[in-house]
Amino acid sequence: MAGSTTAERGARQQESSGPPPARRVRPPRLRTIIILAVALVLFGAGGVWALYGSSWLRVERVSVSGTRVLTPAQVREAADVPVGAPLASVDTDAIEARLKRELPRIDTVEVGRSWPHGIGLKVTERIPVLMVRKGGNFIEVDRKGVRFATVSEAPKGVPALELALSPSSSAAASLRRFGEGRLVREAVRVAGAVPATVARDTRTLKVRSYDDISLELADGRTVDWGSAEKGRAKARTLLALMKASPDARHFDVGVPTAPASSGS
Repeated sequence: MAGSTTAERGARQQESSGPPPARRVRPPRLRTIIILAVALVLFGAGGVWALYGSSWLRVERVSVSGTRVLTPAQVREAADVPVGAPLASVDTDAIEARLKRELPRIDTVEVGRSWPHGIGLKVTERIPVLMVRKGGNFIEVDRKGVRFATVSEAPKGVPALELALSPSSSAAASLRRFGEGRLVREAVRVAGAVPATVARDTRTLKVRSYDDISLELADGRTVDWGSAEKGRAKARTLLALMKASPDARHFDVGVPTAPASSGS
């Protein structure tokens, strides 16, 4: 009897040691929900007012960096940033497009907000690699073949591009096939491949056809470069040829595996 009683007590203890009954989670009260919703609305409205309605976050200054030929004043005038407008409402894409349209000398520009009161304009200008004489002026051409500016004085250290497209059959066929724009881009490729020591002395880069491009150096020496293809090989060959024949007046690297030099 005593043993039966002990077993019953053990059974009851096992039953009582089970997991406690789950507590019922009360849903948030309607009043709490309303208070949170109102707070969120007020917070959002306050943020919108601070960005667009207050005087705290408005454009007060426009900074310009990266200019070389252009002046910061020219860039600010062309950008036409709405000073006094809310900083958040400024259309940075429109400013970038306006700058490139008004100032072709600009290659790239980054327009950014500088909180709380500034707009920053980081400009990269085009760099001339060739120039084209036109009357008494000079048209600058960049590394992409873009003619971007007309200046009254020749930029220093920039070779002149001469399009000597004769009416001969080969030159005329080349012009019809490639067009003047393509020939200018090929000349730019050549200018970029010419060794630096030779580029410093190059005064004229002459284009007669697609595969007939030559250089005229400051001391009267000339280089037949041929087409713009295999520019690195031609550059290496030209340096070796000039070193081997320092008194030569004419160099031909049109076929870099079979170069030639002549004159003294």
